[in-house]
Amino acid sequence: MTKDLEQAPIHIKLAVDLIMLLEQHEVAPNDVLNALEIIKTDYEQKRDQLIRTEQLT
Repeated sequence: MTKDLEQAPIHIKLAVDLIMLLEQHEVAPNDVLNALEIIKTDYEQKRDQLIRTEQLT
């Protein structure tokens, strides 16, 4: 890992790791994009639930 990447925000590190993993497994770009749509929706719901929970406290 380069020094710049070591100092990068966690979301950048995660993106790099995911890209490397997907490329190593030669996942087709369309499959990645379809999966990312599902993942995005799931994590938006998780984020929204956390926000609702925090507003109740």
